[in-house]
Amino acid sequence: MIYEIRTYRIAPGSLAEVEKRFGDAYEYRKKYSELTAFLHTEIGTLNEIVHIWPYRDLAERDRIRAEAMKDPNWPPKISEFVRAMSSEIVNPFPFIPEARPGKVGPIFEFRYYTLKPGTLGDTAKGWEAKTPERMKLSPIVLAGGVEFGKPNGFVHIWAYSSLDQRAAIREEARKKGVWPPPGAPDRLITQDNKILLPAAFSPLQ
Repeated sequence: MIYEIRTYRIAPGSLAEVEKRFGDAYEYRKKYSELTAFLHTEIGTLNEIVHIWPYRDLAERDRIRAEAMKDPNWPPKISEFVRAMSSEIVNPFPFIPEARPGKVGPIFEFRYYTLKPGTLGDTAKGWEAKTPERMKLSPIVLAGGVEFGKPNGFVHIWAYSSLDQRAAIREEARKKGVWPPPGAPDRLITQDNKILLPAAFSPLQ
């Protein structure tokens, strides 16, 4: 399994129309493959939409995208609003449960780290040891290394019912020693995060 995370910067004030057009087009696109989630920024870099697509592998991604592009209803007619686009392929850690449609949020924290070169393996080991206990406190949507995109990138997305719950859970995890995994700060170069909310048509809510 791989995930493609596509991030678009859109024109200020265009979010409602972009989500409407994307949601309408997705009704045709999902017969080829379904989204994991469609989100927009609430805190962080504003005027961004993030859509996450799961595929078995790169070959399936190429095949499905080629098929979908033949559909007259895809891609969504939002180009007039798009100011920048990026795409990254993430290999999820095998011990992280596959994201399934349903309500786990509606607050999603998207954390993006740059790791020191050669430390992804140690990061995975630390996460494998600690994640089961951490997931008892709040669900994780995705965690894994960036295969194509920013070098040494590492993505993880967590779900919360509210910002207050997020703060409480993070403090509880710290006090209990559940999180972060041992040695994690020593493997980091940079850290970024943003808070995202789901569109009405997002399978993950």
